[in-house]
Amino acid sequence: DLDECAASPCKDHQYCLNTDGSFSCKACDASCVGCTGEGSDKCKTCASGYMKEDEKCTDIDECNLPEKVCVKENQDCVNTSGSYKCVCSEGFEDKDGTCVQT
Repeated sequence: DLDECAASPCKDHQYCLNTDGSFSCKACDASCVGCTGEGSDKCKTCASGYMKEDEKCTDIDECNLPEKVCVKENQDCVNTSGSYKCVCSEGFEDKDGTCVQT
């Protein structure tokens, strides 16, 4: 078997998997920018919204940062994978970018 992966035939966001007589390109974990294999522990660097923790790229909980990320009145922060979103608090709705009482 020839190791086609030695020539790095895959794209930047993929890793190469050598198979008998061939190879396949697999997508890197969403937490990675470039990788050497499967999973968040094989990242070359962590994607935006992720940080290296215990040799893995883990999600940053922006909602628990000392500096508030959702600064509008009556707005709550919701952590998402690699990011966050600001939503109106219970009993409020978004009216042209402002959270008004429903």
